[in-house]
Amino acid sequence: MARKPRDRTKPPLPSRDEVLTYIKENPGRIGKREIARAFGIKGADRGYLNTILKELKASGDVARSGRRVRAPDDLPSVTVIEITGTDSDGETLAQPVPWASDEKPPTIYVSPSRRGRGRMERGDRFLARLKHRGKAVYEAEVMRRVGRRQSTVLGIFRTTKSGPRIEPTDRRYKSEYVVVDADKSDAEPGDLVVAEVLTGLKLGLPQARITDRIGNADSPKAYSLIAIHAHDIPVDFPQDALVQAQMAKPVGLGKRTDLRDTPLVTIDGADARDFDDAVHAAPDDDPKNQGGWKLIVAIADVAHYVRSGDALDKAARERGNSVYFPDRVVPMLPEELSNDLCSLRPAADRACVAAHLVIDRDGKLIKYRFARALMRSAARLTYEQAQAAIDGRPDETTDPLLKTVLKPLYGAFESLMIERRARGALDLDLPERKVHLSEDGHVERIEPSVRLDSHRVIEEFMITANVAAARALEERGWPCMYRVHDAPDLAKVEALREWLRDLGIKFARNENLHAKLFNRLLAQVRDEPYAHTVGELVLRAQSQAVYSPDNRGHFGLALREYAHFTSPIRRYSDLVVHRALIGALKLGDGGLAKGEALGFDALGEHISNTERRAIAAERDTMDRYMTAYLAERVGEILEGRVSGVTRFGLFVRLDDSGGEGLIPIRRLPRDYYVHDSDQHTLTGQHDGLVYRLGDKVDVRVVEATPTTGSVVFDIQEGGGRARPRKVRPSRRRRKR
Repeated sequence: MARKPRDRTKPPLPSRDEVLTYIKENPGRIGKREIARAFGIKGADRGYLNTILKELKASGDVARSGRRVRAPDDLPSVTVIEITGTDSDGETLAQPVPWASDEKPPTIYVSPSRRGRGRMERGDRFLARLKHRGKAVYEAEVMRRVGRRQSTVLGIFRTTKSGPRIEPTDRRYKSEYVVVDADKSDAEPGDLVVAEVLTGLKLGLPQARITDRIGNADSPKAYSLIAIHAHDIPVDFPQDALVQAQMAKPVGLGKRTDLRDTPLVTIDGADARDFDDAVHAAPDDDPKNQGGWKLIVAIADVAHYVRSGDALDKAARERGNSVYFPDRVVPMLPEELSNDLCSLRPAADRACVAAHLVIDRDGKLIKYRFARALMRSAARLTYEQAQAAIDGRPDETTDPLLKTVLKPLYGAFESLMIERRARGALDLDLPERKVHLSEDGHVERIEPSVRLDSHRVIEEFMITANVAAARALEERGWPCMYRVHDAPDLAKVEALREWLRDLGIKFARNENLHAKLFNRLLAQVRDEPYAHTVGELVLRAQSQAVYSPDNRGHFGLALREYAHFTSPIRRYSDLVVHRALIGALKLGDGGLAKGEALGFDALGEHISNTERRAIAAERDTMDRYMTAYLAERVGEILEGRVSGVTRFGLFVRLDDSGGEGLIPIRRLPRDYYVHDSDQHTLTGQHDGLVYRLGDKVDVRVVEATPTTGSVVFDIQEGGGRARPRKVRPSRRRRKR
């Protein structure tokens, strides 16, 4: 029997590509019924849809599970997740396991639930039900625990009426740990200890065995020790690396370029110990480049002392970078190198790799070359010292350098700023806080770090040298460890746009995101009380910069190619770039080893991870010092702004010190609050109070525990700018 012709009044059947697009645009598992309904497919035409779905499955474009289909990169609705930590708002994060793809795993936020309550530690695994919340973003509802890694705990050893206990220093650990007498080692009450968590004990508090005694927990210097141990930062160098560093000798001139008569100067912070960059500038005497400048950026030649694969190299690679705390530094290299032979001290001959740069009057880099050289720093200046001299207050060190050294540096800087503004680099300048300690390590004061033009001078010189290094390697086809900063995540940008819309600020959609768009926004709100909050949201919307052998550009600096070259004492990435330049430009020994570039992908991931580890440790330590400062202000009422909104309460950053603490949801006016993650709000369903990100609030310091870095605030009546939710009238009401 002949098949009846298709009814032309029905909607046309979808193509294979249209069905695939629909599946991808509707994340999560959907069935044939939903697809048929979307395209109006009925009756005999369902066979056509079956054929398309079979083809898509055979080609790998979709995955099927029973009657459901999904894009291959979508996660199943029920899967195993592993806890990876928390985000800046305190939300618990996880990733699916196993995750075999080379791509970044999707973001999974763990939702609190009755069945999933309890301590969640990094590495714990749970079976969870996932809900799709956006592109590569899921919310997990925990069903049950399926595994717990063997872990250690860092805490304070106490004696109580119930027996010895360990009080964890990590605020995510909600329970104390029991220690039996046989497992105390030689710990004394008040000691900071590392303990092994014992498994297999079902009833009561968890039990632990002390394995290491670190020191007295009451000492302010314990705060950085807590971070060092909590983040597994290597402290002690292997003996063979120390011997190698001790045997290192100063470098003679040999075949190096002699820069000892060039007045190169270092400009660093007052408390800096290692000086790995020196600078010089002079007007270009080439008549074809009127108004241009010749720059020299001299960087310590670490590659001469640390060769690929030797003991020092292995230790530096393991660390990835130096870690800086208010009371100490955990260096990437032993002090014999970092503070001596590789430090560009005044009046001492030092080996360097010099970047000779030529810029035009508008700051554009037009020529560059690299050479191994021997230099002698003319002066070690601080940022404040250099700026004071330019502002008309020179001292005995800067007065002789003012005309010939400092003014040319600032002249070249003005040209570089023209180029920076022209390309539209992100102008995000959020203030940092500096902790001032007394001789015994206690906090004297915490204040914003003042950012001077002298800071920007060095920053722009370093950026220019970094660009030249990346270009030199790219032009010669040599491997390079790029500093990559991808464009912002569109979902985060959309959340920012929605939040701004609530303030009456327009942030237009633009498929081709550029840093200039954010600069215009920042300029628009510069004089508003919520300017700092907007700046932080812009920062949160940015992707995280990483190290990679693949050049994907640097969004924040608006540069096509960029690599780190200027700090090989404290960053392994820069040492790798030095070796690549030495090999590519045939600058002598110590170049990139044959075949070493084959491991650049893994190396880039490793040093990106060590950088994140260092940032987390530095932040945790700063939080503890800040908490120690606030512990002496318990009971005081202070002004601040809401800096984070979560399901469990509000984070508030104080205006004066920059300290941050939590207002638990139970301390808000009595109501049932609904969390809106896109709008960054908590809304009371009964009274209609809305707490928004950036709201001005007055808080009382309730408690501050330095060992955990935990600060709890109590909101004061009338302190918050709580206001009723704006409800748009329906179309019928508007007509009336």
